Order: sequence, then structure tokens, then C-alpha cells
Amino acid sequence: MTRWRPLPDVLPREARHLVEQLRALKDRTGLSLAELARRTAYSKSSWQRYLSGAKQPPRGAVQALCRVAGADQARLLALWDLADTTWPHGVPVAAGPAGPMADAPPAGAEYRRWRAAALVSFGVIVVLLAGLLWLLPAGSG
Repeated sequence: MTRWRPLPDVLPREARHLVEQLRALKDRTGLSLAELARRTAYSKSSWQRYLSGAKQPPRGAVQALCRVAGADQARLLALWDLADTTWPHGVPVAAGPAGPMADAPPAGAEYRRWRAAALVSFGVIVVLLAGLLWLLPAGSG
């Protein structure tokens, strides 16, 4: 059985539970991270981030681990769905007591609001540029 480091304190309960279950499943396979990477479409370093709680595993990674371990996907995917609603999206979680990275974008709902505002701003710029291009005279020839 692998000796795991403690999960980051900032990791929400639902995300923590998912990672703990994934760790147990990985341990049950008896595979090293390198072997797990060879049997899935995810690299060793990706598995390190997912199983340390530093990054949310993609849904496909959960499915791949379940396939390799011969485990029921439905239960783990239900845990993934719960964790997905609470995981600090867009924010890498630093392993250890330091908490989230200092230069990371805002977390959760704040990040989604920031992203929406950025997309609206981009849309306005595109519309303005399209209007300017429309006003330009056609090339002479």
C-alpha cells in the first residue's frame, strides 16, 4: 500500500473524499504510477497531481482507473460529480500547508464571474472590430 501525503487543507470535503477513494482504488491495483500511466491515457505526473489533490482529475481519468482496477464506475463517477461542484475550478491546489498558489486566478463562483466578464469583453471587442472593418472602404483596383 502506498504511503500517501496528507491532502491539502483547502480541498473541499467532497473533493477530499473522491481523492481518498481514488487513492484506495489505485492501491488496490498494486500498480505504480508509471504502470498506471502506461495503462491509461494519463501521464505519471498527471496521476501524481490527481492523487495528491493538487488538480481535479478529469472524469475520463476516473473512468480509466475504474477500468484498470475492475471497479464499479457508477459510484466513483457519482463522487466525481459531487466533487466537481466544490472543486476550486481553475485554481491549482498547492500540496502541503501553504494552501492555494498565490498567483492563481480567483476560485469557484468568483472565477466563473471573472471568466464570464472576460468573454463578454472579448465579444464586445470582436463586434467593434467587425464594425470598423465594415466601415472601411473596399480596396481600389
